[in-house]
Amino acid sequence: MPRQNDLAKTAYDSLPPQAFSLLLAWYRAHKRAMPWREDPTPYHVWISEIMLQQTRIEAVLPYYERFLAAFPTVQSLAEAEEDRVLKAWEGLGYYSRARNLKKAAKEIVQTYGGTLPDSAAQLRKLPGIGDYTAGAIASIAYGKSEPAVDGNVLRVFTRLTACKDDIMQPATRRAVTESLRSIYPTGRDAGDLTQGIMELGETVCLPNALPRCAECPLASLCLAYRENAVLQYPVKSPKKERRVLQKTVFLLSESGRFALRKRQEKGLLAGLWELPNTEGRLSPEEAAAFLQKEGLRVLSIAPCGEAKHIFTHVEWQMIGYRVECAAPQNGFLWKTAAEIAEGYAIPTAFAFYKKRLTE
Repeated sequence: MPRQNDLAKTAYDSLPPQAFSLLLAWYRAHKRAMPWREDPTPYHVWISEIMLQQTRIEAVLPYYERFLAAFPTVQSLAEAEEDRVLKAWEGLGYYSRARNLKKAAKEIVQTYGGTLPDSAAQLRKLPGIGDYTAGAIASIAYGKSEPAVDGNVLRVFTRLTACKDDIMQPATRRAVTESLRSIYPTGRDAGDLTQGIMELGETVCLPNALPRCAECPLASLCLAYRENAVLQYPVKSPKKERRVLQKTVFLLSESGRFALRKRQEKGLLAGLWELPNTEGRLSPEEAAAFLQKEGLRVLSIAPCGEAKHIFTHVEWQMIGYRVECAAPQNGFLWKTAAEIAEGYAIPTAFAFYKKRLTE
């Protein structure tokens, strides 16, 4: 019996040689127009790949254009205030990505003269750049023989080779990466192959719908298709169930200004501005008592709706209250709704209540 990942190594090392040429021809004929594809400089590729992590292409497009307008170079990003970078990122979520972009930009300026290194090994040393992003930048922007293995790649090629290794295991990803690296092309073919696999996984070899095998350039080579077993791949262990947390959110107002506070520097949404909140689902009476205990003089309190936000591993179920206070309380930042909209990045988790500020 082969050990775990022996199957992956055998399968990937024996890929039909025509697979890459078929995929490259298909990609060049069918690729969607994307701004980072039109001008694949290292900086543009880097920004796009970070934005595309756990975010749909349709959602990224307007952010990409606005972000580059605000920070057109690595130097401008390195010199920008963090709050300005976070504000430009507002709505994309996973704000650690934006923080790491700024940290990496400073390091790129200080160590590499403002130009991203062309080595995947050096790229991986920068904040926020892992194996996949390093491979994407190296192959797309620099034409290096470096694969970028993400869920799309794992899905396409485990179906193509009918490989039963668990793609949730890091060892499987490593085996796939090493095998592909040994046969990956260079130059324009490297970048087009990286993007071609992504494109195929996003538009044809779909993850959560019936794959469009009749449109696939690799259908004639696909073992899963030949065995009528496409939906059996990829094999992956189940995710852990999300924890559910109940929260009460407060829209504290005084003379047209609203309270903000910064979250702690560690943990979920670390260091971001937020609307005051507390654990648990409080009734109006409990909410008023809680605020008064915190030193606020409550003049009125009224429900302002319920909302839910899903993170990767936790779900917030929220109830909110609009609260008029007698005087601004120390410990909060008090700003008008217009000032908040203009200058403060509020996490998407609070988007429902942020809209209530102007009502």
